[in-house]
Amino acid sequence: MEIKIGIQHVTRELTVETEATAAEVEADLRKALSDGTLIALTDEKGRKVLVPADKVAYIDLGQEKTRPVGFGAL
Repeated sequence: MEIKIGIQHVTRELTVETEATAAEVEADLRKALSDGTLIALTDEKGRKVLVPADKVAYIDLGQEKTRPVGFGAL
């Protein structure tokens, strides 16, 4: 799933491709906000992205399953 994160006072958004579900990302963000800690996301290549939860302006959760493009058997 593609996640776009807007960070306060930063003009560009952060884009992360992850295998986590929307519910998992939302739960992680809620916990990080209540604890005052970092939100940690792991991308599809295993890299960790850490963002201070109190600096998150918005999170755009994309589709969990992308539609295939082109021709071929499904």
